Amino acid sequence: MKQSYSGPVKAIILDWAGTTVDHGSLAPVRVLQQVFAGRGVPISEEEARRDMGVLKIDHIRKILFGANVSERWRKAVGHDPIEADVESLFANFVPLQLECLVKYSTVIDGVAAAVARVRKRGIKIGSTTGYTRPMLDMILRPAAEQGYRPDCAITPDDVGAGRPHPWMIYANAIRLQVEPLEAIVKVGDTPVDIEEGLRAGVWTIGVARTGNMIGLSVEDFAVLTPAQQASRLENARAALSAAGAHEVIDAVADLEPALDAIQARIRKGERP
Repeated sequence: MKQSYSGPVKAIILDWAGTTVDHGSLAPVRVLQQVFAGRGVPISEEEARRDMGVLKIDHIRKILFGANVSERWRKAVGHDPIEADVESLFANFVPLQLECLVKYSTVIDGVAAAVARVRKRGIKIGSTTGYTRPMLDMILRPAAEQGYRPDCAITPDDVGAGRPHPWMIYANAIRLQVEPLEAIVKVGDTPVDIEEGLRAGVWTIGVARTGNMIGLSVEDFAVLTPAQQASRLENARAALSAAGAHEVIDAVADLEPALDAIQARIRKGERP
């Protein structure tokens, strides 16, 4: 029987939009709504956010073939949605998303400092995303200029499929030269981030406040009443816990206590 790993956390793998950049994960939502509205099929923010975190063409497919949207598509366009419609919508989405990304590439407060502190503990920094390679490349330089530069940045394009498949995490492990998988922690703001980590056999941390589960900019979250903030945070934390997150934090700035909790569990002989 394989002996449980009892060593240190060696790497964390961070999501991008809503976790390290773009507070509220606004860029994908705004463009998805724009693309569908352009076909005469407006979608709600909830519909745009429901499957956030997967590869963007897969995200469009899930929206389009959802019962409510497919019915509205049929009425507006005159036929049931087909795969060619997915490809056409994605072709419209890509240039608009590329245009939008720099505007929404601000590194979330506390991320750069938290990552620097984690690095001092000898932990490597990887990343995965639902963005394509050209989209992520638009974010890498602005993020680096703001103090956040992961050691590894993998996209679905690099491995042939996106979340919830675990391939991007495996690619991070290979490029970072980190093993075993039990020494890795995946950090992200959507249930599919958590599923990606669980499928890969790594520890997972959900991010509640800054990401898709609340979906608000810093300014919009700040104007909520304390009761509204508390309610939204409670719901976001509960959803990420229900997805299987081993720990849930409000922001990457709060990362270290969660890593310490996971490290304690590793020392007790627990496995993800």
